[in-house]
Amino acid sequence: MFFKLFSLSGAVFAGLSVVLSAALAHLPQFAAGVPAMVQTALVQQQFHALGLLVVALAMLQLGPNRWLVLAGGLMLTGMLLFSLNIYARQLLGWDAARALVPWGGGAWIAAWIALALGLMRKDPNDRD
Repeated sequence: MFFKLFSLSGAVFAGLSVVLSAALAHLPQFAAGVPAMVQTALVQQQFHALGLLVVALAMLQLGPNRWLVLAGGLMLTGMLLFSLNIYARQLLGWDAARALVPWGGGAWIAAWIALALGLMRKDPNDRD
């Protein structure tokens, strides 16, 4: 279940980052250039979409231990709180969740730590 969720999410978010990059390059409101904040959101989305795929592949190899599940969940949380939040602010003018952006970055940091802990498991047959 988690393997499918994280691999599908990673692939969808990676593809969405390409679509958004292309769309933003052609939107009239960004004729003078895409703001640095949006560029950062795109780069982080691309990077963490790959991170979700790494989590899924680790689960395929080691099984869905609690650290890998946590890592994938935190990467998805970071995607929502950071990248999608910034897009909503810039494209839709929705600013209600602005304070959650740093929490998204924090979720990503914690996700990488959880991934490292999940990969350090000694016994691949021990599913936690």
